[in-house]
Amino acid sequence: MNYTWIAGNLGADPETRFTPSGKKVTSLRVATKSRKNGADETMWMKVTIWGETFDKILPYFKKGSAIVVCGELMIPDIYQNRDGVTQVSMAITAHHISFSPFGKGKSSEGANQGAAAAGGFSAAPAQAFASNPPPSEIPDEGIPF
Repeated sequence: MNYTWIAGNLGADPETRFTPSGKKVTSLRVATKSRKNGADETMWMKVTIWGETFDKILPYFKKGSAIVVCGELMIPDIYQNRDGVTQVSMAITAHHISFSPFGKGKSSEGANQGAAAAGGFSAAPAQAFASNPPPSEIPDEGIPF
């Protein structure tokens, strides 16, 4: 099994539906940003949550919420869009979700406190991220490669 961590912002509110057999599945669209050749690039990831594992924290997620997801990276889906351009769809099956310590705005800060009170928030991964500065704040001479 492989695991990956992503940090980004929700592009829409969570969408919950049920399979024909009655299993609950929730989908999140997460925008992650990276910097390439001096320009910001956004990559969209589809995050799938099976069952009721994160039911206590999901009500606090809204469009724009900054989140951190750890999960299993699925094999990318390669397809042609309407214009005939090849696209790649990345997907993760979530095993851990928390609010990002780098989140901005009212939705992240208020949600952080509410989720903690609801018992659905785990601060351990957020504390690990908080001890490391984001890549944009690391000077070039501090990068070992």
